Amino acid sequence: MTDTTKLRSRYARLVAARGGARNPRIEQAFATVEREKFAGPGPWSLSTGGGGYRRTPDSDPHHLYEDTLIALNPERGLNIGEPSAHACWLDALALQEGETVLQVGAGSGYYTAIMAYLVGPTGCVHAFEIDPTLAQRARENLRDLPQVHLHTRSGIADDLPMVDAVYVNAGITQPCRPWLNALRPHGRLLFPLQGEASFGGMLLITRPKRGTAWPARFVSRAGFVACSGPQDPDAARRLDAAFARRAWDEVKSFRTDNPADSTCWFAGEDWWLSTNPPEGSVLF
Repeated sequence: MTDTTKLRSRYARLVAARGGARNPRIEQAFATVEREKFAGPGPWSLSTGGGGYRRTPDSDPHHLYEDTLIALNPERGLNIGEPSAHACWLDALALQEGETVLQVGAGSGYYTAIMAYLVGPTGCVHAFEIDPTLAQRARENLRDLPQVHLHTRSGIADDLPMVDAVYVNAGITQPCRPWLNALRPHGRLLFPLQGEASFGGMLLITRPKRGTAWPARFVSRAGFVACSGPQDPDAARRLDAAFARRAWDEVKSFRTDNPADSTCWFAGEDWWLSTNPPEGSVLF
């Protein structure tokens, strides 16, 4: 078997730099976890951008250590996502050793393993994957990581464990209440706020100790396969308009008080995003 240690080291430096990751443990995680374990046997289909793929000429694992998506199911557009983007998002999520994180959309488990490295052996990763075939692949791939608990079901449920962070890898038109309820004080939710077939933004929300205005910001633009959960077509259209009309980096807080005021960037059914910071909320 090919020793990919040097390949992973170069790849990890590349994706951490492209993702702007400031935490050195992000690079260490990408240098440690073997991507070929989660891609399955080669040759592989790699993204060319714009929804297309190119087939690798052989099964040499060096093809996998590029900053590109790897198809898990090209017909459905299911991939192991772009490494530099996940490096950026996981850096923003700021996972610490010993924390508990919930992942929605584990796929074959690659980024689950990255998060398991970040929380360490004293931490815990609850990974949810609704597709039974992918879930079985993830379970096999992650069997040597005792801090990972794989759940073959939807990550939208009222019985979610209490966690320090929620990392969602499927697009949705609103933050689901179970995710918010699962957060401990200072817990972080990072998810793609977008229409079902649109390009939106990766929204980071932090739960304060008290208050109805929570710190929030878009980390970057993002586009994911739609979440198997409640989607609002009207909200999707309005989100597209909001991203086209106003700068996404103006968002400063997530609010559940009503009504929305003149600082509203986008209003959902019972929540809204404001361009004002969260006055009056207590984080610690």
